[in-house]
Amino acid sequence: MKQGSLKIICLILWAFITVFSAYGQDKAVSWETRVLESFNGDDDAPYTWKTVSSRFISTVRDENGEPVQDSDGNNTKYPLTTYVDAWPASAFGYNRDANSTPLRSLGLHGKFDRRGYNWIDMYPVLAGDDKPFEIPIPGRVSNIDCWVWGANLRYYIEVFLRDYRGVIHTLHLGDIAYPGWRNLRVNVPNHIPQARRTLPSYAGLTFVKFRIWTQPTERVDNFYIYFKQLKVLTDMFENLFDGNDLADPAHVDRLWSN
Repeated sequence: MKQGSLKIICLILWAFITVFSAYGQDKAVSWETRVLESFNGDDDAPYTWKTVSSRFISTVRDENGEPVQDSDGNNTKYPLTTYVDAWPASAFGYNRDANSTPLRSLGLHGKFDRRGYNWIDMYPVLAGDDKPFEIPIPGRVSNIDCWVWGANLRYYIEVFLRDYRGVIHTLHLGDIAYPGWRNLRVNVPNHIPQARRTLPSYAGLTFVKFRIWTQPTERVDNFYIYFKQLKVLTDMFENLFDGNDLADPAHVDRLWSN
């Protein structure tokens, strides 16, 4: 009796292994690394970066302690952003060839008047416009990573993604309580939809923004953070079938326009 039960269990296990092995072999993938943003500040970049902050953000003051005002007469607030001649040597090397493309990183200088769960949002806007621009992510993304310079402060960074339904998902990119450059990475969980059941099935995500959080026990009176090369590992494979061109919205628009 025991030997019979053992045989049945072995047959069931063998069936499961066979089914899952066959499924794994049939699912084709084409992994590619795509750079979404170099943070190089090139003149022809399609978008720039803006910031917005929570309460208690500090006012920028001159050497005499007087508030610095913008062209409209309003007090200038932190954070300040600019592109700097700096990069992670682990990724790009220390000595750059004089003929190679110059490298820069996006720097953020922040100050808050009080400790707490303060936050700063950093998001892309179209060049020459203040309207937020969400960066399309090609393919079906597996993970997102970015080089971030930290000053060993107990802060952390989140990534906001939007799916095809308009739902925003928040992912913990990583803590920045370390000195210098480090590559932060987060996997995109399977529960975030990147495909539809109906055609066209492809439904990619968009990058909305970064959010930087400060911990209540950490100092916030003066800090710097630098960003370089936001990229994704994504599956660019698409199944082809008879009539797949009719599932391409651009192709359908051309057909029906005639």
